[in-house]
Amino acid sequence: MYLSQDHPKIFAIHEGDFEPLALEIFRFQYSNNPVYRAYTDALHIHAAGVDSLTAIPFLPVRFFKSHDVQTTAFTPAAIFESSGTTGSINSRHLVKDTVLYKNSFTRTFELFYGPVQDWCIIGLLPSYLERSSSSLVYMVNELTRLSGHPLSGFYLDEQDKLAETLSSLENKGQKTLLIGVTFALLDLAEKYSMPLKHTVVMETGGMKGRRKEMIRQEVHDVLKRAFQLATIHSEYGMTELLSQAYSKGDGIFQCPPWMKILLRDEEDPLSVRPPTSITHQGAINIIDLANVYSCSFIATDDAGRLYGDGSFEVLGRLDNSDLRGCSLMVM
Repeated sequence: MYLSQDHPKIFAIHEGDFEPLALEIFRFQYSNNPVYRAYTDALHIHAAGVDSLTAIPFLPVRFFKSHDVQTTAFTPAAIFESSGTTGSINSRHLVKDTVLYKNSFTRTFELFYGPVQDWCIIGLLPSYLERSSSSLVYMVNELTRLSGHPLSGFYLDEQDKLAETLSSLENKGQKTLLIGVTFALLDLAEKYSMPLKHTVVMETGGMKGRRKEMIRQEVHDVLKRAFQLATIHSEYGMTELLSQAYSKGDGIFQCPPWMKILLRDEEDPLSVRPPTSITHQGAINIIDLANVYSCSFIATDDAGRLYGDGSFEVLGRLDNSDLRGCSLMVM
């Protein structure tokens, strides 16, 4: 069983260890997750014969809306819930151990951006702050706490104050991360255009019906002009995952070592392509080893392009998929 002391096994992983550990977690989840076991059995997949990443069955992400996807019996330390849209059924992720989640997002942040303590972290997530069950708010709240900077924190409807804070931080040369939902960043860009030489602007997606939908490149172009930036960063995460991928520009995402993207054929959901050096497109499957107590093998409703080095782009939603409230942008 994977307990807190086993977390380093996941987070200290090397590339050559990924497949053996993924197969070990698959067997653990097949044996201890009734929903995943039933799904695997319904596909007539014999667990004993699963011997490669592409042979592992990937659970459709919509199961998190209809079932408690839980490996082993436990009382959740936290339940994260997706924002959804009006009248929609939201996903629920039952988290056994919040230390596991904290380890995942802090280690990932530091892999991409260095020590959290070097940053002032500002969250511009008004729609998410209305809910106490947002995994994104949980993550940003913990990062602001770890940063220790007196100006780190959330801004709701305080754009004047936020603009003053950003200006003050810029004057001091303070490294700052402004992470925000797309519509709020666009609102700020319209009202306060300023050069941000020491600030990383990171969008998490999502118009929430507040603005007309825009492709990611359009959003980034507006933000780059307003803040005189060469690139806009992005975060790719979801309620159903305990790990995130980050893009430092151009919508090209990189995963931490314990997370991997595979693609499946849109016409044949069970046809998972092995990683290759050739760029190809398809539906996104995610292996997130940090999801050890839910399900580490998720078939998303996103279409993507996977590059030979393991980086990827999100191209939009698959046809006939449920709209996800956290990102309605069509690529």
